[in-house]
Amino acid sequence: MMAYITLKHNRVERQKGVVILPLKEYHRLLTRAIPTYYLTGKAAERVDKLVEEGLREYREGKTIRAGSLKEALRLYARKRTR
Repeated sequence: MMAYITLKHNRVERQKGVVILPLKEYHRLLTRAIPTYYLTGKAAERVDKLVEEGLREYREGKTIRAGSLKEALRLYARKRTR
């Protein structure tokens, strides 16, 4: 089976090129682009407590549903002032 791709020349020039990769290669590059941090000691304990608190609040229904971080912060601020 052949797949055809149509590209507009002027758009490719404006974007300064196009890259076509197999999906498997794209996912491999994507996962390697995100840095991995390993915390130890007190920093790890603080993060563990923060995650536990967040999961508890989620189970209790105290979380905020929002479409963006900006909207979530606005809703959170409004909720805290009540």
